[in-house]
Amino acid sequence: MSESMKQKLAQAMAELEAVQEAVARAENELDQASATARSRDRTVEVTVGPQGELTGLKFPDGRFRSLPGPQLAASVLEAVQEARAKMAQRVRETFAPLAEQQGGGPTGMRGIDIDWDRLFGVALDDGTAGGRGRAARDRLRDEIHEDTDDNRHQGRGGQP
Repeated sequence: MSESMKQKLAQAMAELEAVQEAVARAENELDQASATARSRDRTVEVTVGPQGELTGLKFPDGRFRSLPGPQLAASVLEAVQEARAKMAQRVRETFAPLAEQQGGGPTGMRGIDIDWDRLFGVALDDGTAGGRGRAARDRLRDEIHEDTDDNRHQGRGGQP
């Protein structure tokens, strides 16, 4: 192996180690991260962990008691989706510098290529996805409200 090839290999290995260390630092930073959000009607507050898992659920006041089940469910889902979106954005911001590195030098090594849409889906709706996340949440809310209205006109068991 030529001396030039050995130098390129050594540089590539050094760059790889630097990227691995940066990824490890980012993962450590996110290990204890959380995001909290409230529903628009302020009846539900949720906290999610670094992978979007639900770690806390609170009902800050007694208003939730007067809500019909479907409306309370919509508020819980809305708060969870909002908290997950916040956490997804934080993860993206943490890893973005690694993905945007424009180095490369003689080895051609560049930043990590991350498909954020595939990774987070609608959880990461920063406006670039055409509002998919917001539209899906609004459709769900509309459907739940329609179900609530339908149930008001029916007796038990769904009978009119």
